[in-house]
Amino acid sequence: MLNSIKNFFESKLAHTEEENQSSVQKIDLASAALLIEVIKSDHELDARETAEFLEVMRESLDVSEEELNELVELAETEAQQATSLFEFTRLINDEYDYEEKVRLIENMWRIAFSDEQLDKYEEHLIRKISDLIYVSHSDFIKSKLKVRND
Repeated sequence: MLNSIKNFFESKLAHTEEENQSSVQKIDLASAALLIEVIKSDHELDARETAEFLEVMRESLDVSEEELNELVELAETEAQQATSLFEFTRLINDEYDYEEKVRLIENMWRIAFSDEQLDKYEEHLIRKISDLIYVSHSDFIKSKLKVRND
């Protein structure tokens, strides 16, 4: 799955002029991949979670509706393949400041709560990622409550 998503981002968002653009692409890929992991963590592809993922991506990236749909299709068709979180969380740690990390965790909660049912696997995954990107437990809880109460 990760190679398909990586190829998608490289083909759709490639900017050969600036090396900084390449860095942004990788961080966008890492963020999207972690959000996709939340979608698949409960082993059910729910339309509400997909819609929330699309909304998060619209807010975060400047891509067309067609490109967003293609990304979701890639995620759905590759959902059964195992992935490693390390390469993505390492990139998040290298590139994101603390506030961006907390926003990423909030976006994960948005997806998890979008189907109006928080699955234990979703919560476990978000907690694990939160630990891997060094978001404090208090901010993990605050972001959960903030999203749940919105």
